[in-house]
Amino acid sequence: MSQSRNIKFTVAGLLVIIAIIVGGFVHRVTMPRVMTESEMRINGLYVFETPRDIGEFALVDHHGDAFDPARFEGQWTLVFFGFTHCPDICPTTMSFLNKFVTSLEGTEAEDTQVVMVSVDPARDTVEQLATYVPFFNPEFTGVTGEFLDIHRFATALNTPFRKVPGEGDDYQVEHSANVALINPRGDYHGFFKSPLDLAKMKVTYRSARHLWDR
Repeated sequence: MSQSRNIKFTVAGLLVIIAIIVGGFVHRVTMPRVMTESEMRINGLYVFETPRDIGEFALVDHHGDAFDPARFEGQWTLVFFGFTHCPDICPTTMSFLNKFVTSLEGTEAEDTQVVMVSVDPARDTVEQLATYVPFFNPEFTGVTGEFLDIHRFATALNTPFRKVPGEGDDYQVEHSANVALINPRGDYHGFFKSPLDLAKMKVTYRSARHLWDR
């Protein structure tokens, strides 16, 4: 009986060890893969070795409230520079960003915000943005302000833009379609290079967050 009991204990111990090994393997297989910085770059996300200080800025959101550096603290922020009269790139990108944020889950969904900064403040008033931006997602924030203030802010995020001459108010604005990434400390963390891809952006975004939190 003693020998039988020892055999049972041995078998039980082996089963526990096997269960632990299998559980660990399943956990590693099912957990999201974290990319290295070089892999993220290949897949469209360029992360700076040292996040960059954006500096001070004073703009206004589509509710008429002040938009300053404090609005970035405690959240990850995706910043897109566009304008409401944009015929193609802007609505396409805004729709894409809506798909992106609605595909996030858990903490990623809770602390991710999207901001569209207008590169056409002459036409994009607070009221104009209040009609345009929530159409894509009511949680998105539209930002405008004085031209020089916006230009300085865009320069800090390496996002050039220029007005293409036209007749009267019939003009376009050339601008980058990249999406800047701001970390919860309010620093310029990197950028997603266009064209954007949903699957690649999800895994690179998750990887950037994971590497920053380590």
